[in-house]
Amino acid sequence: MSRQSQRIVVGAGVAGLSAAWYLRQAGDTVTVVDPDPGHGASHAAAGMIAAVSEVVHQHDRIRPLMLASAAAYPDFVAGLERAVGHPVGYRSTATLAVGATPGDVAAFRDLADVQRDAGMTVEGLTVRQTRRLEPALAPGIAGGFLIDDDHQVNPRTLLHALTEAVCAPSGDTGPQGTILTERVVSVLREGDTVTGVRLADGRVLEADSTVLCPGTALDGIDGLPEAASVDLRPVHGDILRARVKPGRPALLDRTVRGLVDGRAVYLVPRADGEVVIGATEREDGFDGVSLEGVHQLLRDAQILVPGAADLELTEILARARPGTPDDLPYLGTVPGVDGVVVSTGYSRHGVLLAPLCARLAALLASGAPPEHRAPQDDHLLTTTSLERTP
Repeated sequence: MSRQSQRIVVGAGVAGLSAAWYLRQAGDTVTVVDPDPGHGASHAAAGMIAAVSEVVHQHDRIRPLMLASAAAYPDFVAGLERAVGHPVGYRSTATLAVGATPGDVAAFRDLADVQRDAGMTVEGLTVRQTRRLEPALAPGIAGGFLIDDDHQVNPRTLLHALTEAVCAPSGDTGPQGTILTERVVSVLREGDTVTGVRLADGRVLEADSTVLCPGTALDGIDGLPEAASVDLRPVHGDILRARVKPGRPALLDRTVRGLVDGRAVYLVPRADGEVVIGATEREDGFDGVSLEGVHQLLRDAQILVPGAADLELTEILARARPGTPDDLPYLGTVPGVDGVVVSTGYSRHGVLLAPLCARLAALLASGAPPEHRAPQDDHLLTTTSLERTP
C-alpha cells in the first residue's frame, strides 16, 4: 500500500479548517495546529455570504473570487452536512440593503449600478415594499434594495462542523485528522523545501507539505524570508450578538445591511433567534472592544430596526482581521520554496471565500496536476499570487 501523504495546516479558522477538510477528502493525513482553535477572526464573523453586497467601487479584481466562492457554497455545505450528519448553519434567505436617509439610498443606488454592470441582480424597492418584506424596519427609512443571491452561514456552527469532519474516525474520507492546540514558531527547512513546523513547546512536526493559514500571526512564524512580500495589517472590528427574548417572535427574516448617515451597520438574524450586529473597522492597534464602536452599532441598529432595543445583549467582542494593501488575499506557493502554501489576508471576506480558497489551497498543497483544476483556477491564483503587483 502507498504511504498516506502527510499535511500540516497552520490555523484553525474557517480558511484553515476548510483546507484541512478538502485535504482529508483527498485521502491525506492532516494535522491542524492552532493555539486557540476556532476562536480567531472566524469566531467573531457574522457569516454573510455576500458576493453582491460586498462589491464596492474600484475593487474589480476580487469580484471573480467572491462570485466563484459564493457559487460553490451550496455544494460545499451539502458535502459537509453529509459528512457530519446535521445542518451546519447555512441559510439561503435574501439580503436587504436599507438606507436611513435619502443620501444613504443614493449611495446604495450608485453601488447597485456597479453591481448590475458586473452582471449581478439588485432590485430597487420603495419604502412600502421594503417594510412589507421586513415589518420591523423603521417607518422613517428612505428605501431599500433586495439582493436575492446573498445568503449567510453561522461561522461558529460551521467551524464546529468542520472540526467534526476533520477529526471524525477514519472512513471513506481518509485518515482521521488531528487538531493540536499549540503555536507554530517556525517552519522546518531542508534547503529550498519546507519539511514541517516547529512548535512553541519544542516539538517538531514533519509533513510532505504545509499550508499556512494563521491570519495576522503569519509574521510570528520564522524560517520563511521568501514570503516577505506578504504584507498584512490587523483591521480590528467590534461586533455584537443579541437574542430575541423568550416567547417573542423573530425580529427579522433576512439580513439587513444598512447605511445610517453614511455609516455601515448590519443585522444578521439566525434561525435560533440570535441577531448579529456589526461591525466596525478600525486600524488603531487596539485589541480590546471600543466603547465608541459599540455605541455606534447599537444606535444605528435601532435607527433602522427600532425593535432591536428589546433584544437581550449576549456578547460584545472584537477581533483583528488580516488586511492587505490591495484588499486581495494571499493564496499561493512561496517563490523559490517547495512544500509550503500561504493562505491568508482574507480581511472581512474570510467566510465568503472559504470554499473556493480552501479548495485551491488543498490543490496546491497536494501538488495536483493542472488537469485537476477548474478552468478559471489559474486566473484566480494569478490574482491572489504572492508575487502579484498591488
